[in-house]
Amino acid sequence: MSKKNLVIFSGAGVSAESGLKTFRDAGGLWEEFKIEDVATPEAWAKDPALVNNFYNLRRKQVMEALPNEAHKIIATLSNTFNIKIITQNIDDLHERAGSKDVLHLHGEIMKVRSSVDEKLISKLNKWEVKMGDRCEKGSQLRPHIVWFGEMVPEMDNAILIAEKADLFVVIGTSLNVYPAAGILNYVPQTALKWLIDPGEFNLDYVANLKHIKAVASEGMKIFKEQLQAVKL
Repeated sequence: MSKKNLVIFSGAGVSAESGLKTFRDAGGLWEEFKIEDVATPEAWAKDPALVNNFYNLRRKQVMEALPNEAHKIIATLSNTFNIKIITQNIDDLHERAGSKDVLHLHGEIMKVRSSVDEKLISKLNKWEVKMGDRCEKGSQLRPHIVWFGEMVPEMDNAILIAEKADLFVVIGTSLNVYPAAGILNYVPQTALKWLIDPGEFNLDYVANLKHIKAVASEGMKIFKEQLQAVKL
């Protein structure tokens, strides 16, 4: 029997348990920095050194962080399912936990790219990128991140993945925030769906959905238990 397609859609709440700050919560990154100053094309054009330093600090935090139990449980599910992860997170904690098939909607902090040719992408093994570090075409390297105001190039691929889901799990991000809410529209009506989030939501409009009211790690443990009772 072929494996069922399990799609995980993860957000900042998963990485928060590894000590990485979320953007919108109290004490989050946007209380220290204004979005328009560090995460837009206009900010890069105005003050690339400030933007570069912001992402250097974030990269350092990611390299010091470790995958948590939620990341690890998700990785183990590949033994049972054909699992694909769509994440809004720019860290590499899913990969470091052992997950192989991860699509990053908003880019990857451990990669940089040319500021004149978005196809020229390089991996990093250090946290610091210096002003003056250039690509082969001579342009300053910029973070391989989708900034506010930029297109999300992987969205079409994410939709294709969602359309083939037999099981679909939203974890660490609410169904009230796009693109999570938008991608859910492409998941088959017959697919079994879960939302793992401690918040309160009106989910009556979503067919075949269970809400596990817990943070990511605890929620994944509960989800794994619930799978035992699911007839696939």
